[in-house]
Amino acid sequence: MMGTFSSFLNTFFILFLELTALFILISFLVSWLQQKVTEDRVKRILNRPNKWSGYLYGVGLGSLTPFCSCSTIPILAGLLSSKAPFGPSMSFLIASPLLNPVIIIMMLTLLGWELTLYYAILIIIFSILIGVVWNALGFEQSVKQVRIKKGDRSSEDQNVPKWKLALQDAWTLFYPLFPYLIIGVFIGVLVYDVIPQELIVQYAGGDNPWTIPIASVIGIPMYIRVETLLPIAGALVSQGMDLGAVIALLIGGAGASIPEVILLSKLFKRKLVVAFVVSILIVAIGTGFIVQIIL
Repeated sequence: MMGTFSSFLNTFFILFLELTALFILISFLVSWLQQKVTEDRVKRILNRPNKWSGYLYGVGLGSLTPFCSCSTIPILAGLLSSKAPFGPSMSFLIASPLLNPVIIIMMLTLLGWELTLYYAILIIIFSILIGVVWNALGFEQSVKQVRIKKGDRSSEDQNVPKWKLALQDAWTLFYPLFPYLIIGVFIGVLVYDVIPQELIVQYAGGDNPWTIPIASVIGIPMYIRVETLLPIAGALVSQGMDLGAVIALLIGGAGASIPEVILLSKLFKRKLVVAFVVSILIVAIGTGFIVQIIL
């Protein structure tokens, strides 16, 4: 019992410190870039004359960010505070944790180039469609006014080094999200330690159609971090879990982890948070079935 509790505390503190460091670092970089890059330039990048290219830029930005789902939140807040278009920003939110270079490289190593290519194409398509649909449904109204407050600088601030201002902005964003981060990490680690791997294989193994929806739902509370993907996926495949179910498990865990959902509740109203979780489940189930059919 003491060993389990000690392991839980160790995992909790390591994950909490990692996410805190990532969160502050990324918030710092976003604020620093916002001082260098004007809001008009950000809007021009994502708000293209051809609206579809704006969504492609959003997905492209997501694919270049080697971060977990939680650490995309400060970048998203930075995009929204720069008045970036809502739809492409949401495409970035979906694509970032699912298309980052680390996860693509690990998939290539584990599952080969063919499955990785299908996976990347499907995630790009789903990310664009979700951004388009959310924008068409007017979900922009469900975004709370949580922003990186860099706009109105006092006269004294003009002489302050940009890195100091960026550090102040990073803390301004992180401080109100601090309790949400603690709660999210606690729940994620607790569920991850409680759910045994054998139980997942028992209910999400084999090639039955119901294994993919179950795997996608199980993935969310598991909070599958990118660095744990390779041993978990390898073990599940070796124990007979279907590739489609493994992909669904991956998307559910990497795309909508509990810590990310809790942090998003600080940025989004409940309606949009629910839409986010449902959309990730649709992506997980849809991609899982398509992979199962193709391979």
